[in-house]
Amino acid sequence: MERVLMKGNEVIGEAAIRSGCRLFFGYPITPSTEVVEYLSKHLPQKGGTVLQAEDEIAAINMCYGAAATGSRVMTASSSPGISLKQEGISYSAAAELPMVIVNVNRCGPGLGGLGPAQSDYFQSTKGGGHGDYRLIVLAPSKAQELYDFTMEAFDLADKYRNPVLILSDGFLGQTMEPVILKERPEVPKVDRSWTVGGCKDREKRIVASYSLTNEIGEINNQRWEAKYKIIQQKEQRWESFYTEDAEYLLVSYGTTGRICKSTVLNAREKGIKLGLIRPITLWPFPDNAFLPHKNKVKGIITVELNTGQMIEDVKLAVACKMPVHLYRRQGGMLPTEHEILDYFQDTFDVSGEV
Repeated sequence: MERVLMKGNEVIGEAAIRSGCRLFFGYPITPSTEVVEYLSKHLPQKGGTVLQAEDEIAAINMCYGAAATGSRVMTASSSPGISLKQEGISYSAAAELPMVIVNVNRCGPGLGGLGPAQSDYFQSTKGGGHGDYRLIVLAPSKAQELYDFTMEAFDLADKYRNPVLILSDGFLGQTMEPVILKERPEVPKVDRSWTVGGCKDREKRIVASYSLTNEIGEINNQRWEAKYKIIQQKEQRWESFYTEDAEYLLVSYGTTGRICKSTVLNAREKGIKLGLIRPITLWPFPDNAFLPHKNKVKGIITVELNTGQMIEDVKLAVACKMPVHLYRRQGGMLPTEHEILDYFQDTFDVSGEV
C-alpha cells in the first residue's frame, strides 16, 4: 500500500486503472476534466486506450460497444455532459451492459456554474433517461472513498450486468487529500458468455434492447425489475454516526455528509443527542438504515445542495412517522457545520446543555 496526496478526480482515474479498466471514452468538461487528463497520461502505459470523443453522446455509445465485448470501460463527465449521455445510459441499462459512469456534479440548471452541487440526485437515482431502469449509485464523501468506491463500482457492474454511477461533485473532484492506494484483490470471476466477439464468434450473439413484440417487452421489463429488487435487498449501504442514542437525525451524503459529522460532534458537546445517517448507496436508497429509529427519533433534517431531492426518499423511508425538514444551499455554496446546527436548533427549538 502507498499513501499519496492526490486530487479527487485523479484518484478516480488511478482506481480505474487498478481495477482493470482499459478503455475510457469521454469529453472534457469542468470540474471533471482531470479524470480524462490523468487517464490519458497513465492508462496507455498499462496497455489501455483513452479516446476523446467528438461529444458526450458519442462517448457513451462507444462505452456501449466496448462493454458489449466484456471489456471494463468507464466514462466521466459533469452535469450537462451527463444529460447528453442519458439516452445511451438507458440503452446500456436495457442491454444489461456493465460500465462505470462518473458524474462530478456541478450546479445548475442549464449551464449553471462550476461549484459543487447535489442537484443531479433525481437524475441519478430515478432514471434520467427514458423507460423503467435503474443505476446503482455510489456517493463518496472523501478521496479514500473515491478510490475504494471506484474499485467497487467495476465489481458491482460486472456482478449485476448493470451500469454503476459514481456521484461525486466539484468539491470532491478538485480537493487534494491523502489517499491509500490499496492493491485490489483478484477481479471476481463472472459469466461472460453473453459478450460479443465479432467475426471471431462461431456462435451468433446479439446485444440489443429492442423488443420485437409487446409480449417480449413485458418479459424483458419483468426480468430487469426482478434484478433491481435483488439489488435493493442486497446492496443497501450507509454509515451511521452517533445514532445509537440519537433523539434527532441529520441525513446527508457526499460532501455535505462529511460536513454534518462536525455538526453532530458540535451538538454532542452541547449535550444534544444528534446523529447522522449518511447514505452510501443513493440507489438502492438505504431504507433499512431508518428501521431502528422510526419510533425513537423526534425529527430529521436532510442537508442537501439542491432545492430538496433526497428528502423525498427519506420521507418514504420513515413512512411519515416523524417530521422531516430540509436545510439547503444552492448555486455552488457549501454550508458550515455551525449554520446547520443553528438551523437544527431553530427548527426543533432545542437548546444545548452540557
